[in-house]
Amino acid sequence: MELWYTEKQTENFGITSKIKETLVTEKTDFQDLAMIDTNEWGRMLVLDGMVMTSVRDEFVYHEMVAHPALSTHPNPKNVLVVGGGDGGVIREVLKHPEVEKAVLVEIDGKVIEYSKKYLPEIAGELDNPRVEVIVNDGYMHIHDHKNTYDVIMVDSTEPVGPAVELFSKGFYQGIYESLKEDGIFVAQTDNPWFKADLIQTVNRDVREIFPIVRVYGANIPTYPSGLWTFTMGSKKYDPLQVEEASIPEFETKYYTPRLHKAAFVLPKFVEDLVK
Repeated sequence: MELWYTEKQTENFGITSKIKETLVTEKTDFQDLAMIDTNEWGRMLVLDGMVMTSVRDEFVYHEMVAHPALSTHPNPKNVLVVGGGDGGVIREVLKHPEVEKAVLVEIDGKVIEYSKKYLPEIAGELDNPRVEVIVNDGYMHIHDHKNTYDVIMVDSTEPVGPAVELFSKGFYQGIYESLKEDGIFVAQTDNPWFKADLIQTVNRDVREIFPIVRVYGANIPTYPSGLWTFTMGSKKYDPLQVEEASIPEFETKYYTPRLHKAAFVLPKFVEDLVK
């Protein structure tokens, strides 16, 4: 008998993957969590029926959350990651030696626990001495830490359940206040095929708060439609003004200095969404 996992990405469309083994299923205090081992993508974290990460393609998302912002800010000493309990963004953040402290605030401690157990390739840096892990509400953490961080990264699920607040204008205003005077923030902002309205709303809200706003994209095959967007808000530094030669080389699988500016070149229909 074959066992398959299907994520319904809309009412009429989904992706499916053959499963070797179901490693864990649990209803946490915040969401339905599953860790499965698939034939095509390896071990996979699923929250509320949505793929969060897989061993095979995780590097794209985690690199593209972390490196464009950190390569734009000239001295990102203090970095906050909201969400991201799998540890992938933290792993990428630590590749930048100028980062003195990386704080992870994840609301669901079970995500951290099971990621350490089943996704060591992704979560392996969560015990690094440069990292502080806090199990708490990222929304409240932002509002309790004014003028604290050089870079803030929002690695959230889609806007359902505990992540709804992380797509609100009030949250973006709180991020602005939590950043230092030359701070940068970046958030994943879903896909333009099924969530065009979300991208437009986020872009509008962030533009009302930050003087510099840029949207960029990446290809992530296990995410809805495969085409994913990220939105960056900056108080001072423009990622399009970064010189390629100033970006240091470090070990990556997707992001490169040459890709940095290229990622901000959007397909016409996506460009039209954020004009």
